[in-house]
Amino acid sequence: MPPDRGSGAAYARLRLLCRGLPETSERLSHGEASWFVGKRAFATTADRHHDDRRAVWLAAPAGAQEVLVASDPERFFRPPYVGHRGWLGVYLDVLVDWDELEALVRDAWTTVATDRIRSSPGLRRGLRVSRRDGGCAGGPDPPRRPAPRRSARARAG
Repeated sequence: MPPDRGSGAAYARLRLLCRGLPETSERLSHGEASWFVGKRAFATTADRHHDDRRAVWLAAPAGAQEVLVASDPERFFRPPYVGHRGWLGVYLDVLVDWDELEALVRDAWTTVATDRIRSSPGLRRGLRVSRRDGGCAGGPDPPRRPAPRRSARARAG
């Protein structure tokens, strides 16, 4: 299947990944959709902003940008403005490995989230991933509904 350059389906799927992470908000920053944890951005879109390409810029752990750009410059790049701080650019107008992008988005979130947010009880259990919608369902598993209590008469019978 050819890459999507027109409909924005890649951005919709990216939005699901980002918005599914705990304490994440989405708002415009410099005219582009961006995702924040607290006050710090961890991902921002680049819709033909500096060239005719669709991409996402992600906060990245130290050293990740250099390794990924060197390994596959057709998919990864050093973004302007934030590349000098280690951020990673990922093209979305090529064949995208969505499992890999999900991991990169989670790494970006982890890179900027505070210790308090990262150590929340729900995160220690891990984030759920929904393959049905192609994105991250986010947050801890929903609370389980307790089994209905049986009355003493029903238990005795």
